[in-house]
Amino acid sequence: MDISFPNRISWLSGVAVIGLLTAGCGQDPIPEPALSAASESPVTGDTYVEASLGDPSRLNPLLASDSASGSVNSYVFNGLVKYDRDLKLVGDLAESWDVRRNGLEIVFHLRSNVKWHDGAPFTADDVVFTYERLVDPKVMTPYGSDFALVKSVTALDDHTVRVEYKEPFAPALESWGIGMVPRHVFVGKDFNTHPANRAPIGTGPYRFVQLKTDEKTVLAANPDYFEGRPYIDRVIVRVIPDSSVQFLEMRNQSIDTMGLRPDQYRAYDAFFMNHRKFRYPSFSYTFFGFNLTRPMFHDVRVRRALAMALDKREIIDGVLMGYGRSATGPFPPSSWAFDPTVPEVPFDPGRAKALLAEAGWGDTDGDGVLDKNGSPFAFTVITNQGNKMREQTALILQAHLARVGVRVDIRVLEWSSFIHDFVDKGNFDALILGWNLGRDPDQYLIWHSSQRGEGRYNFVGYDNPETDRLWEQGRRTFDLDQRRAVYQKIHRLLAEDMPYIFLYYPESLPVVHRRFQNVETAPAGIGWNFREWFVPWSLQRYRLAS
Repeated sequence: MDISFPNRISWLSGVAVIGLLTAGCGQDPIPEPALSAASESPVTGDTYVEASLGDPSRLNPLLASDSASGSVNSYVFNGLVKYDRDLKLVGDLAESWDVRRNGLEIVFHLRSNVKWHDGAPFTADDVVFTYERLVDPKVMTPYGSDFALVKSVTALDDHTVRVEYKEPFAPALESWGIGMVPRHVFVGKDFNTHPANRAPIGTGPYRFVQLKTDEKTVLAANPDYFEGRPYIDRVIVRVIPDSSVQFLEMRNQSIDTMGLRPDQYRAYDAFFMNHRKFRYPSFSYTFFGFNLTRPMFHDVRVRRALAMALDKREIIDGVLMGYGRSATGPFPPSSWAFDPTVPEVPFDPGRAKALLAEAGWGDTDGDGVLDKNGSPFAFTVITNQGNKMREQTALILQAHLARVGVRVDIRVLEWSSFIHDFVDKGNFDALILGWNLGRDPDQYLIWHSSQRGEGRYNFVGYDNPETDRLWEQGRRTFDLDQRRAVYQKIHRLLAEDMPYIFLYYPESLPVVHRRFQNVETAPAGIGWNFREWFVPWSLQRYRLAS
């Protein structure tokens, strides 16, 4: 599980067939027949069971920041645009658009056959309402800065929206991939606490049915979906807060998909004959972040020393098992903004000790732990429950920093508490977490100093006027080569400032049950065409109770 933007960035983060679905009217799931590779015509039916490490916290695309929420929201809501299989922006709720005045104006032409799940028509007024909530200072959204340069959003008629910008904004079109919310549901009510944030009404291919805390979220195919009804009848996202338990559930065929850890991926072939595994680069990274409001982390020499004390090769080899690579900054290697010339921080414990001494840290009492002005160099690193890779990374980090005289305690927290009680509130010394990134390299929301504060993405408190200026410049620059140069400067500056120790770029290692047909790997990964997945009648395991 990680952190995420709706169509852009997110904290990286599932499903039992109990109660709502039964196999053959109350019996156990239908026994699995021999899986055939023969193609059959698509038919409706069956259930897709996912696993999630935690509950979705906010089923509202304007408020959600974690991937557990993002996963459910992606079934329920649509943006005006979306990415296709080849990562090209195409229409979603908007069937077309015109970009005018050198990007200062976008006119969206909305589909006329879209209905909200309660039957109300989707119109331009919903787009205007969504925008107004995004820029409302009372709304607890982390995405408002993506719309700060918007001058106005106007409904020209029921199916035409004009967006005017104060100045050019390069990620403008992608930003409208955020899910639209229904005006008629929220108008006149408290947006942050509305019951619809736990029982959403969207326009998407699946309708919300049920959320049982710590158990599951149930979704049903939308028969009125504007692109056509999905073939899979139900999606159940089941909360299983440990990846080892998820693996056992996969082995028992109680869930249909999960993202494997590297050790599980290696063991896969011995256990799973009825699943297909996939491997491709993720668009994400994992990091060790410092709370820069803590005095011990103010000095960049200290942060660099901690990075030099950490042998990342042990993480890449021992934790990732080669399914990933060491990270140097905020852009993955597959991003056009990645700078391959940014050097790795060398593993040099001797130099790390020297830098700590320069910063005033020494072992004055001989207890093996550095101290300064009577205070030991000791802190707690937090991470989320159920992610064994992060727990293993924390243990490696703890051991390596102990060798240079730094005492690290580890605290593993349940996902929802981790995010809302600790990360959102800045209630931590350091943390291990990951970002799931959008394809546009704009990460203003994570790094700009204006994005500090409770519930925002710059939770480490990073503040550098030069990188602020560059993030702003990147947003105003349309020429690809010029934008690349801006982001490569940012890559280098962040590597030097080290508000995070950038740990690794992991690979995606998902598995999907073989009974699902039309599962196709593309530059966008898998799942981009989920509406077209189906299970032949002879292979269906779950039937709607009669």
